Amino acid sequence: MSIKLGDTAPNFQAESSLGDINFYNYLGDSWGILFSHPADYTPVCTTELGYTSKLKSEFDQRGTKVIALSVDAVEDHQSWIKDINETQDTNVEFPIIADKDRKVSELYDFIHPNASATATVRSLLIIDPAKKVRLIITYPASTGRNFNEILRVLDSLQLVDAHTVATPVNWENGEDVIIPPSISTEDARKIFAKGVTEIKPYLRYTPQPNI
Repeated sequence: MSIKLGDTAPNFQAESSLGDINFYNYLGDSWGILFSHPADYTPVCTTELGYTSKLKSEFDQRGTKVIALSVDAVEDHQSWIKDINETQDTNVEFPIIADKDRKVSELYDFIHPNASATATVRSLLIIDPAKKVRLIITYPASTGRNFNEILRVLDSLQLVDAHTVATPVNWENGEDVIIPPSISTEDARKIFAKGVTEIKPYLRYTPQPNI
């Protein structure tokens, strides 16, 4: 199964480091991040999970739940979490799915045979409260993910859902945003009380509306 942007994220039932999980029930009405790991006790994954754990307050502020996946057993996960906590100076509280039979990995297309016949690639999905897939990023197994970028994209997605705007290149939370071409400049001046800066008729900026 190949999942694309805008698809409904498939539900699943699986064992995890925190017990049996129904994915939809776990997410509830929250945003979600599902990210896969090639295997337990791997150095890159250890740093990723540790850093993600340290971002708990950031994800909480954004109403977002995190869930990881690795193709090893629950017992391995629980032992590995102890290593992560020790080496990364953190306390992992989010669940790690035990996907020994690779059912979830295959459901989400996390195994790319040309890269590895058995290990998952380093994929990450952002899923909105309607269970729609809003972001898919896939890294090679050797490259750690940039979770500051994940937070940036999450901020952008939540902003554009709440306001009719888009975010420009390298945008960071708090910076000016772009007014979509579907809104005329005349209407934009009525909608965006903080003002409109027109560079070209199709390129117009306004201060971020929610701050």
